[in-house]
Amino acid sequence: MNSSPTDLPPQMPDPAILDAAWEAISRRLNAGLTVAGICGSQASGKSTLAAALVRRALAEGIPAVALSLDDIYRTRAERQELARIVHPLLRTRGVPGTHDVALGMATIAALAAGEAALLPRFDKGTDDRAPQAQWDTAPAGTRLLIFEGWCTGAVAQDEAALAEPVNALERDEDPDGTWRAYANRALAGEYRALFGQLDLLILLAAPGFETVYGWRVQQEQVLHQRAAPQAMSDAAIARFIAHYERLTRHILSEMPARADMVAWLAEDRSASRIETR
Repeated sequence: MNSSPTDLPPQMPDPAILDAAWEAISRRLNAGLTVAGICGSQASGKSTLAAALVRRALAEGIPAVALSLDDIYRTRAERQELARIVHPLLRTRGVPGTHDVALGMATIAALAAGEAALLPRFDKGTDDRAPQAQWDTAPAGTRLLIFEGWCTGAVAQDEAALAEPVNALERDEDPDGTWRAYANRALAGEYRALFGQLDLLILLAAPGFETVYGWRVQQEQVLHQRAAPQAMSDAAIARFIAHYERLTRHILSEMPARADMVAWLAEDRSASRIETR
């Protein structure tokens, strides 16, 4: 699986999380394609867990690939157009409405049909979709797709919950709620169809939204050490993750009751407890 240089998860998942996730997936493997969703906040270890699950599946002779929700972001030009006609905050990738859902659906449909399929890739360094020549290919007969993303499997909020801003970004830059309402409608619409493709859902639950900032700072420190041009300052990180705060908090309060597996994470991303159903 390709990892974006701006999304650097821990090197190895907690073995307890990996084993529990693999057990949950094994119980639901279909004769055809099984789609296992992994949801978790930024820097929670989704990419690392997905990669480890693919390795486990391949070791057991099960053709498997991973796809990130991040890799189906709309192109930079498309998001700029959304920013022009809907709301300026849609220029920043992240919330529902900034993904090419049709591309994700088409990719899953091809895999479900047993076909070989190109796996889209997004280049966070250029903030744009990578050229198709850089995409990976999932082989024909793939039986397991690990589909991971920060809001994978999320459901829309009640409209009444959108009234009050959750942070300064919403208060100052979305005072009439246009941006958050647009994202919420997208989640209730085309994203519902996309997430309806999941056969099971795994949640990596952060201790709280406040922890996400610290995790993202750790990621950026690595990028700074590598002198990566896309590394962000602490202030830029705080602004960036503010785009994700509303839905992250909603996920943490709502999803645990319905996810097939929940790994409640400690500050070091190890499992403080694991629940399965």
